[in-house]
Amino acid sequence: MTEKDSTNLTVLVVEDNDDSRYLMRLELERLGYLVLEAEDGAKAVEIAERDHPNIILMDLTLPVMGGLEATAKIRANDEMRDVPIIAVTAHQENDWREEAKASGFDAYVTKPIDGGWLSELIKGLLV
Repeated sequence: MTEKDSTNLTVLVVEDNDDSRYLMRLELERLGYLVLEAEDGAKAVEIAERDHPNIILMDLTLPVMGGLEATAKIRANDEMRDVPIIAVTAHQENDWREEAKASGFDAYVTKPIDGGWLSELIKGLLV
């Protein structure tokens, strides 16, 4: 499989902090991605099922529905089963990492995020 061009890819950013979501959107748009946004887990599930993004960046601690539950719900949808989901969180503890893996996350990134490194991770997951 060949690497996909970022200009044809959609990223769903799920983050309840407006400033963090804004900064991730700016960086991803600068890299050529189309960005969708959700401020809570329930909205993330709704957008993922409706718009089928190519990759999802999901905070773990979210209002309405947490990132672990939202990811499990997204993974339960056959059409979304193989979409890469990256945990993007301030939680560095191993128990959070283990729960994220069990919920279906493909990668785990702790904040603050290095934009260049995140871009390489996304490319690696989409190859």
